[in-house]
Amino acid sequence: MTDRGARGSGLQTDRPHSARVWDYLLGGKNHYPVDSQAGDLILQNFPEFAAVARVQRRFLVRAVRFLARDAGIRQFLDIGTGLPTANNTHEVAQDIAPESKIVYVDNDPIVLAHADALLRSTPEGKCAYLDADVRDPRKILTQAARTLDFDRPIGLMLLNIMGQVSDEEGPERIMAELIDALPPGSHVALSDGTATDERLQAAVEAYNAQSVNTYHLRSPEHIGSFLQGLRLVEPGLVRSADWRPDPDSAAVTHEQGHAVGAVGLKE
Repeated sequence: MTDRGARGSGLQTDRPHSARVWDYLLGGKNHYPVDSQAGDLILQNFPEFAAVARVQRRFLVRAVRFLARDAGIRQFLDIGTGLPTANNTHEVAQDIAPESKIVYVDNDPIVLAHADALLRSTPEGKCAYLDADVRDPRKILTQAARTLDFDRPIGLMLLNIMGQVSDEEGPERIMAELIDALPPGSHVALSDGTATDERLQAAVEAYNAQSVNTYHLRSPEHIGSFLQGLRLVEPGLVRSADWRPDPDSAAVTHEQGHAVGAVGLKE
């Protein structure tokens, strides 16, 4: 998700952008030298960071699978989409329920361009793409309502995005506004990196010093407070790797597990 300094300025290639750095860490090809350099700087400080990124991506797959298969969700609002890779939200959801509707939200021009070109819906369902910032929930909700029915349950995906909102920008207010707009029966999937390792914190600080974006590691308790008022689905707020892991999933080390995730139900 592009930071405020890049809003409205179009594609920037002279400074790292979070979506492109994340793409580099996940082994993608949609980034620029400045992004790979930033990714390498992170890895120099915290070599397991790429593994943390992969763990977070697998959490997305399991969370969407749960929402579509077990919770019966057929509408998804994915804020902070990032660059397309394997097992995107609509692919996981529509594999289970082809009629699912997905709205992707980002404000990095390269993300929106790739999403529009690559993220194709099933004939029965629908994919839409919004150019909006998570800090403007009213705009997101207004535009998403053109595709999603806010009288029916929605799966709100907020993966690695609230960490890009500083405390001064009011993440609690943003979360409350988004959750308040959801009808009962909706679910919120949330995950973010945690301030639980000094080397990871140093890596993020080095990244923040040169990037258009900044990322804010928080305690697990602080991240969990964003889901206030929701009933957490078992096993609650845990390491992302430990949230309903697949039986054949590889073990995740302590160094690879500095992120938490949860899914909450609005009753």
